[in-house]
Amino acid sequence: MKTISSVKNIFLGTLLLAAIALQAQTAPKTFTLKSATLGGQLTNDFYYNDWGVKGGNISPDLSWDNAPEGTQAFAITMYDAEAPTGSGWWHWVLFNLPKDTKALKAGAASTHPELLPAGSISSLNDFKQYGYGGPVPIPGSGYHPYVITVYALKSKLNLDKDANPALVGFNLSANVIAKASIIAYVYVP
Repeated sequence: MKTISSVKNIFLGTLLLAAIALQAQTAPKTFTLKSATLGGQLTNDFYYNDWGVKGGNISPDLSWDNAPEGTQAFAITMYDAEAPTGSGWWHWVLFNLPKDTKALKAGAASTHPELLPAGSISSLNDFKQYGYGGPVPIPGSGYHPYVITVYALKSKLNLDKDANPALVGFNLSANVIAKASIIAYVYVP
């Protein structure tokens, strides 16, 4: 009896593993944002290079997969909800990336803007500058989560480079099909 029970358990275990493997193969793929160089903590390479900070101000490399059907453009933002402003801080606002864009190289939105896809618009961030403006670690401010989001949009935004982050955000919300984010932290004791 023990042998039959053991064989039965092995058989049921094998069936369960096969079912899990089949489900993984047929599970829908989700819109996903990745970075090869960005980890859980932002380093000095990504920090702003002004306001008393001597960082590299390099925008991170990003890539995304599985954009939903109907995507006509992409946008990217980086936001710090914990900035001591009462309303957070927009570090990066980029929109109207062509629908066939799947990645940005490091520095494309800051040190090497020539790497941005044609037609992309780097609008104003909260530094009142165009493009990427990295973190400014303020002593004693603790943890700051920097949320980098890629938006799949149903249409390009009818805005120009002078659009402020709130206006771009309003238009993103009206046109988003899907979005995916990465969170990286800065801790300042």
